[in-house]
Amino acid sequence: MRRKRRTEILINGSKKLAAAMAKEILDTYEATAIEDPNDGLVMVKVRESAKKSLFYLGEVFVTECKVLINGSLGIGIVAGHEKELAYHLAVIDAAYKAGLKETEGWEKLLLEEDRMIKKEKSARMNQVLKTKVSFETMDTE
Repeated sequence: MRRKRRTEILINGSKKLAAAMAKEILDTYEATAIEDPNDGLVMVKVRESAKKSLFYLGEVFVTECKVLINGSLGIGIVAGHEKELAYHLAVIDAAYKAGLKETEGWEKLLLEEDRMIKKEKSARMNQVLKTKVSFETMDTE
């Protein structure tokens, strides 16, 4: 599983999953915090559709963290003030980069969490669609 997809699942899914995965690593390995979870701002770059030019839409408040495990650097960045989640993401990222044996069983957990996210999103969409108003044009003959 690619890093981007894994991170999206961990951010959008249950925070308990990320905490459990990070705890599994922290119970066995020593993690050195290179950069403790801290707040920052990130510029959001957007591509304008007509001319295909890039511009900066604005800034997003983020929490970022960097952790070193077995010589591998892990980075965790999450929107908002989420210090614990940023730390857990950094630990998980470092574990994957280090190729730790604990990561082998995580893909199944991540795929199951992804299914739950999609199921919840579908349920929310169904709730919204129930309130949708249908405007039909009158046929005139």
